[in-house]
Amino acid sequence: MRANFIFSEVWIGLRRNLTMTIAVVITVAVGMAMLGVGLMINAQVGMMKGYWDDKVEVSVFLCTKGSAMDTCKGKEITKGQMDQLQQTIKSTPGVKEVLFEDQAAAYENFQKLYASNKALVAATKVEDMPPSFRVKVADPNNYQSIIQTLQGKPGVAQVMDQAQLIGPFFKLLDKLAFYALAVAIILVLAAALLIGNTVRLSAFNRRRETGIMRLVGASNLYIQLPFVMEGVIAGLIGGVFAAIILIVTKVFLFEELGQYLGDATAQLGWNDVAQTISITMIIGVVICVLASFVTLRRYLRV
Repeated sequence: MRANFIFSEVWIGLRRNLTMTIAVVITVAVGMAMLGVGLMINAQVGMMKGYWDDKVEVSVFLCTKGSAMDTCKGKEITKGQMDQLQQTIKSTPGVKEVLFEDQAAAYENFQKLYASNKALVAATKVEDMPPSFRVKVADPNNYQSIIQTLQGKPGVAQVMDQAQLIGPFFKLLDKLAFYALAVAIILVLAAALLIGNTVRLSAFNRRRETGIMRLVGASNLYIQLPFVMEGVIAGLIGGVFAAIILIVTKVFLFEELGQYLGDATAQLGWNDVAQTISITMIIGVVICVLASFVTLRRYLRV
């Protein structure tokens, strides 16, 4: 009997404040979706950093005949210089592995990398590709000392760290995640205010009913429960819409991004999406409950 009464009160409240309820649902949906996207971006950036940390190399490009690099002075690296350089690299602290890539291997990798640009591949010859040493470092965050050691060595045209190429991309993703979370927090606060206003309006419209309930000895929790349930229902509906938005984002954004990663371990999985949806729905419901209780304590004198 009491359950039927509570549900009827909830239904009456939702119907009376339909416009405010819709506004709460939309705000919660957008806020939780933005929060979820921010969490998903953070997770994806973390996976990509972990993936690339093991792949990042220091490339030591060697001088070739007629090289335009000032350090080469148009001279090709000699066999003795190459052996000495290889020994120097291997003896440098922090070096994990050293691989040599000759011009033929470099050209083959170039063809694979720029297969879509046939004009560029056709205009490039094997002798245009510089040989290089590919140096894997034990600590990807400590490569500067290796670069400083190798720069200026005889026969070295250029020393390049691949982390410098992907670093700006990671910084962009970090900023995107930060702004997504910042907007999500603002929207969550807006949702809390809307929920508070909705509950306050509902309590004001039903002040006669609550007055009668107080006279017959109803407990505070019994009086407050229908109003709290209204906020919870609005939060759950908003959470469902947010979940749909996150699923669509996973399919059309993160799945497309995953095609460029090539390794499943660096891609955001559906388990991560499900975890994010669970977190955002819990946060949404908790915010709705807290906003309802705070508003009722202030505006509903029981």
